[in-house]
Amino acid sequence: MMILNGRVAVNGIPATLGQQAALLRDEITIDGVLLNQKDPSVYIMLNKPRGYLTTLKDDRGRKTVKDLVADVGTRVYPAGRLDMDSEGLLILTNDGQFANAVMHPSNNKAKTYEVRVRGDAENGARLMRLPMEIDSYTIRPAEVMLKARADDGGILQITIREGRNRQIRKMCAKCSLAVLSLKRMSVGTLELGALKPGKWRYLTREEVEMFLN
Repeated sequence: MMILNGRVAVNGIPATLGQQAALLRDEITIDGVLLNQKDPSVYIMLNKPRGYLTTLKDDRGRKTVKDLVADVGTRVYPAGRLDMDSEGLLILTNDGQFANAVMHPSNNKAKTYEVRVRGDAENGARLMRLPMEIDSYTIRPAEVMLKARADDGGILQITIREGRNRQIRKMCAKCSLAVLSLKRMSVGTLELGALKPGKWRYLTREEVEMFLN
C-alpha cells in the first residue's frame, strides 16, 4: 500500500510495484526519511599498546583495541593487525573499501618497525638484508638498520613491503635473535609521530588518499 500511495521513493523517484532496489546502492525513502542512512566514513590511527588484541571481541575477556576507540562515536574495525605483544601504528575504519585497499597485497606500502632484540643484532641485520625463506615462502630482502647497540643485543629499524603473519618475529628467529619489543612506526608516508600509546587521531584527507592511489 505504501508504494501505491506514493510514500516510497528510490533515488528521489516514486517507486513502482515490482521495482528492484538495493539498500547499499540506492537511496530509498519512506515519507522522505532515508532507510539506508549510513554513518559517515571514519578513518583513524591508533597507537596500540602491548597487551591488547587486534580484534573487537574476545571470548576469553582479554583487552581489545575496541576498548581504546570506544569514544570514536561509531563502530570501526582494524585494517590490518598487530599481535598482542606488538605495539604501534594501527589503522581502523568503518569503510570496507578503504580497509581492503590498506590490507591488499598489491598495496605494497613500506612498513617500518623498531625492534629491540637480544643476540647478535649486527649479524642479524646483515642476514635480514638477504633473501630469506619463512613458512616455505621466500620473502623479499628487508631494509634493516642497526640504530643502537647494547651489551646483549640492540635496536633494529626494519622496513618490509610484505605483511605475512608474524613476519618480523619469524625473521628475527631465523637470525637467532629474541624479540624484546616490536613497534610499528610507519606505513607508507603515514607516521606514528608523537601519538601517545593508547591514543588515536583522525587521518587527514591526504593520508586517506595515500592508500587509495
